Amino acid sequence: LTAMGEPSMDPAMSAADSTAQQDSLFSMMDVFLISLITGLFTYWFFFRKKKEEVPDLPKMQTVAAPVRDSSFIEKMKKTGRNIVVFYGSQTGTAEEFANRLSKDAHRYGLRGMAADPEEYDLSDLSRLSEIDKSLAVFCMATYGEGDPTDNAQDFYDWLQEADADLSGLRFAVFGLGNKTYEHFNAMGKYVDKRLEELGAQRIFELGLGDDDGNLEEDFITWREQFWPAVCEHFGVEATGEESSIRQYELVVHTDVNMNKVYTGEMGRLKSYENQKPPFDAKNPFLAQVTENRKLNEGGERHLMHLELDISNSKIRYESGDHVAVYPANDSSLVNQIGEILGTDLDTVMSLNNLDEESNKKHPFPCPTSYRTALTYYLDITNPPRTNVLYELAQYAMDAGEQERLRKMASSAAEGKALYLSWVVEARRNILAILQDMPSLRPPIDHLCELLPRLQARYYSIASSSKVHPNSIHICAVTVEYETKTGRLNKGVATNWLKNKVPDQNGSSSLVPMYVRKSQFRLPFKPSTPVIMIGPGTGIAPFIGFIQERAWLKQQGKEVGETVLYYGCRREHEDYLYREELARFQKEGVLTQLNVAFSRDQAEKVYVQHLLKKNKENVWKLVNEGMAHIYVCGDARNMARDVQNTFYEIVSEFGNMSQSQAVDYVKKLMTKGRYSLDVWS
Repeated sequence: LTAMGEPSMDPAMSAADSTAQQDSLFSMMDVFLISLITGLFTYWFFFRKKKEEVPDLPKMQTVAAPVRDSSFIEKMKKTGRNIVVFYGSQTGTAEEFANRLSKDAHRYGLRGMAADPEEYDLSDLSRLSEIDKSLAVFCMATYGEGDPTDNAQDFYDWLQEADADLSGLRFAVFGLGNKTYEHFNAMGKYVDKRLEELGAQRIFELGLGDDDGNLEEDFITWREQFWPAVCEHFGVEATGEESSIRQYELVVHTDVNMNKVYTGEMGRLKSYENQKPPFDAKNPFLAQVTENRKLNEGGERHLMHLELDISNSKIRYESGDHVAVYPANDSSLVNQIGEILGTDLDTVMSLNNLDEESNKKHPFPCPTSYRTALTYYLDITNPPRTNVLYELAQYAMDAGEQERLRKMASSAAEGKALYLSWVVEARRNILAILQDMPSLRPPIDHLCELLPRLQARYYSIASSSKVHPNSIHICAVTVEYETKTGRLNKGVATNWLKNKVPDQNGSSSLVPMYVRKSQFRLPFKPSTPVIMIGPGTGIAPFIGFIQERAWLKQQGKEVGETVLYYGCRREHEDYLYREELARFQKEGVLTQLNVAFSRDQAEKVYVQHLLKKNKENVWKLVNEGMAHIYVCGDARNMARDVQNTFYEIVSEFGNMSQSQAVDYVKKLMTKGRYSLDVWS
């Protein structure tokens, strides 16, 4: 408007011109105002329309969202199921057992379904009595130091807080654990006890499977007594012999867009080509190996240090966390299976669940090729479980081989003994079984349906994020051994990692990984003393701990005594991180370095012997210094021997009886002052 008004200030302007300009001004103002009003009306009209449409969007989402899927009761009613088998599974075994139990149900005129507790609202357990002859079974694995598995964490939290009335619920629990761990089958025991406390009715005793012994046999023994108890409770009878029922149907894709075919991804198609955080078990990050060096100077074993680049991944980790890696099977094993079964491994196929209501549409990502499935998705190196042998038996053309397979899958004592010796102790994997039974030639699609999923492998992180924010370090030993049949068996992940070459483009240096949080943590106060005990690759988290203490010291923090008890076979053979430890000791960060060389003298010396030797100092640090104790490594022998040594030290210097000393150490554990990161 300023520009329009400027000419009216000209003194030479005539009255007529002025009037004409005013007329012109008003007409222009009219046009402007009309345009403005029209514009505002149009804007309001479309804006109003958008506002009207907004409420429709949630409605559309509500329809599309699987709301009813969160109610397993509705699903059971809709599909005519009366038995639900929930599984808390970290490595896939509990899920496998749950599937087997749900499949068993049809033999008794019942219908079962396996269910992941993470996918459902378990407060609905109080409504299970609405279904006739209903039963909830829980196959619960214990992870780490008595913890629930990742997928059972919400269920565990709900059980702790719940005050629900479960008086109409009938249940049974089978726990999967390992006796070498301090909290054997803690999750199975807790679920069994807590459900009873909430009023539920136990229809069969708690089963306790021990993976340190023979988990498969423990499960079969429990299962063969469980079903008769179910029959008696519901007044039903077995309808006949166990029969082979396919869960998936094969669809071969002859004309398929290869961009729609999975090539090893764990979740989203093309997720390895187009990486998007956050990264987790279903969406691993492809980390580049930037360093892969041999740590030991001699000996038969290959101990290695790897560094994974996590730049731009937004992955965060703390000292003591675990890194999970997804390995690939050896291509020569995959090729041999293909040759024996006379299959074109590059055939693209899908295995589709015959139960259309199931949440699990495929046993692994589909469509894919047999080669991809056997390389990235299926476990082909562990001895197969008895249910796999039973299902495969029908394909053995030789009557003797068929009978042998059926016998090993039976619950008879002779069959169990044969399975233990011929499969478990001989470490026969599926390839070895196919090689040793020439008449056994199953269809490859059925074999792929039966084999369990290849699981991620966990390693204690050997670095501190304070020092290495963009890389994660792994310390591992390659697994390689000769079986009783003379075959050379190799560990899947460690041999795969061994061949990861840095500074090479392509998949040869990439590792699919994610971080799993741990409770294995340095004390909150840097001034608190720490006693770390980790022989062999058990030193891994302590390299991270020491790096972090060194960093804290550089920041001017007061850092308490940092004591390490490390052990290896021979000083000049497998003394891992020797130079690094010497440097940390020289810098005054590592205040004590105690190393046991077990085979450098006639009598074997282990870390527990050095603890006994320094018992007075150990007690002073624990009792007066309020030190935190950390143990990492072998659970079966080392961790137990170290714990017994602490009982002795506490008993002697604390003037306590054996039982009082045990209670003292258990209290340290409860307070987070005695932490374990062990494996068997």
